[in-house]
Amino acid sequence: SGGQARRVAIARALAAEPGLLLLDEPFAALDIDAAPAIRGLLRRVLRGGPPTVLVTHDPLDALALADHVAVLDGGRIVERGETRKVLSAPRTAFTARIAGLNLVPGIAVDGGLRTSSGLLAGIPAEDVAEGEAAVAVFPPSAVAVYLKDGEHRGSPRNTVEGFVDALEPHGPVIRVRSRGDGWAAGLAADLTPAAVAELALEPGTPVDLSVKAASVAVHAVAEH
Repeated sequence: SGGQARRVAIARALAAEPGLLLLDEPFAALDIDAAPAIRGLLRRVLRGGPPTVLVTHDPLDALALADHVAVLDGGRIVERGETRKVLSAPRTAFTARIAGLNLVPGIAVDGGLRTSSGLLAGIPAEDVAEGEAAVAVFPPSAVAVYLKDGEHRGSPRNTVEGFVDALEPHGPVIRVRSRGDGWAAGLAADLTPAAVAELALEPGTPVDLSVKAASVAVHAVAEH
């Protein structure tokens, strides 16, 4: 099987007692059952093994196996640092897409971020200086979707108008992607299938998108 063959390949590589181990997409072409087993094996092996360079497109691999990460976009490093810090607080749109987070660029101001469509209220990190370029980051699960001019629950400070652009299965939820002006462009929201059905969402449906200020983190942009 693919999983067994991958175990043999790892054992063969380690048998030579290398000073540096290169793992290039070690979980590619593995089925859904074999990948977790190989990932667990590597985690145990690498804990006391040689320094390792892991090449992957899957953030789960980086989180499970890497202490530090460098994110490459177009052959150029756009972010680097401790894995969990980089993937939980991305500073570039490319890293945010990899991490599955929404990222909105703008200028840091008191209480959040000034964007092309107004203030996006959020909680600034310690490295944010007012008047400087910054990004707001928040997960798709924090975004609420309402029909345009429909009933809104609660009173979130951040609301923007947009249109449904696409509906994508994403594990147990449906990822709704929006289009529109300002920070509605490319926004992702995770809804249950029942919620999507209740709202009768489809591409082109006009919607209001809301996110609570407490769910929005504002960070300084990455330094290249």
